[in-house]
Amino acid sequence: MKMPKVNIKNLFAGLILVGSASFVSAQTNQTNSAANTATQTAATQQNPTIEGLKKQIEANPKDTESLAKLATAYQEASDWTNAVETWKKISVLLPDWAPAYYSQAYAYQSAKDDANAKIAYEKYVATVKPEEVEQNKKNLAYAYFYIAFSEQQTDPNKAKEHIAKSLQYDPNNQDAIKLSKALNS
Repeated sequence: MKMPKVNIKNLFAGLILVGSASFVSAQTNQTNSAANTATQTAATQQNPTIEGLKKQIEANPKDTESLAKLATAYQEASDWTNAVETWKKISVLLPDWAPAYYSQAYAYQSAKDDANAKIAYEKYVATVKPEEVEQNKKNLAYAYFYIAFSEQQTDPNKAKEHIAKSLQYDPNNQDAIKLSKALNS
């Protein structure tokens, strides 16, 4: 079976920009009510970019580049449910492509689904290939931070391991430094 070709470097660079620009939003948004979710869904249904990409994907359901663009468009529209579902489709088609798991985690986190966000960040960490570590340091640092933060109450020893990895990739992250001090005090 022939795998669709994806310009991974360009797509990943774009995802990093989307993720970093929206990071504050993921940290500060309140949980969406049913009314907000309905409004977002209606807004995405009227979004010409989303509608165009959905038509492209109908014609070729394995077009991973269009799927990634669609998932990103859903994220930009704050339609976290459809973003997660689209990233999951990409993960099925490209199970070794780490950015899909990071993006899933980001969408879950934005939707305030912390348990699934943690699972997706763990999958991201496990999927990053050794030759990709250097270009993924910031995302790895954040993923490890998130996992450590999630485990601080239930498994402090694991949390310590994860926060140490986070600081290995980004020694200047003040939130990670604070969490490390709290875990090691």
